[in-house]
Amino acid sequence: MQYRTLGRDLTVSAVGLGCMGMSHAYGAPADKKEMTELLAQAVDLGYTFFDTAEVYGTPDQPHANEELVGAALKPYRNKIVLATKFGIHFDQTSPAVNKPLVTDSRPKVIRASVEASLKRLGTDHIDLYYQHRLDPKVPIEEVAGVMADLIREGKITHWGLSEAKEETIRRAHAVCPVTAIQNRYSMMARWYESLFPVLEELQIGYVAFSPLANGFLSGRYDKNSRFEAGTDYRSVMPQFQPESIDQNRALLQLLNTLAAEQNATPAQISLAWMLCKKPCLVPIPGTRKLSRLAENAGAADIHLTADEVRAIDNALDAMEMSPVFGGSPIIND
Repeated sequence: MQYRTLGRDLTVSAVGLGCMGMSHAYGAPADKKEMTELLAQAVDLGYTFFDTAEVYGTPDQPHANEELVGAALKPYRNKIVLATKFGIHFDQTSPAVNKPLVTDSRPKVIRASVEASLKRLGTDHIDLYYQHRLDPKVPIEEVAGVMADLIREGKITHWGLSEAKEETIRRAHAVCPVTAIQNRYSMMARWYESLFPVLEELQIGYVAFSPLANGFLSGRYDKNSRFEAGTDYRSVMPQFQPESIDQNRALLQLLNTLAAEQNATPAQISLAWMLCKKPCLVPIPGTRKLSRLAENAGAADIHLTADEVRAIDNALDAMEMSPVFGGSPIIND
């Protein structure tokens, strides 16, 4: 495994592990014992960067993922980086599979959230604490002020923003230096590439979530793929609909061709493409399988030249693609 630095001084594995899918959004939660073993295996493979959030769970166990991650990684706490998030909850009255998000970053709510996350994670500090979504009712400067207080108190050591844009990043950073943003990014979702110069200027890392477009870019899905209705977000994601397989044929062919040239897999090419694009980028694909864990880690060993990355970008620019899932709807009132 290779390693990278987020912000000024937070060293993490070049590929991190997004833990959400073990407990949330991808069907019924995985077996807890199996996931505990998988997290230990991740450490053995060189992963040091683990991502969770207070809202990853089920209606019956709303904080299940933090509890799982905290307990499983406790023996390795001094050698890993734990990231979690605050500032949203789900609208449980909605019948939607991907229920709307309700934002709430009031200082008192943040204070309660950090104490609860520390307890569930079984730690005395959080290494990277993200605002999960911007709350338009609370100025970002106020949120940043709370983060500065939490850093002084030793409850967190670094903080970040998720799905943030330039203005918000600059305003937040001016109050309390931001270590990383965590935004969606993949070959199918390149909306935030305009942020790269801003992040380089401010020395802020980019943690890419959904780097495989929720697994689609692994090339392992077709028109016959089925997902658990009611609990698996992929059942309603546009890129997994049968008609999208045809729309994305050129993209999948590109990945297969590049994978054959590099003696790699489509998933590894998808991750290597972003790893070789900018040193501030750290993808955090999720998985429930050891084979995928090892496959994703291997992407850090693939070197694509600047010309090769540029050629891929040009091909993507000219390519027809289906819509891709862009996140759950947000309720701000």
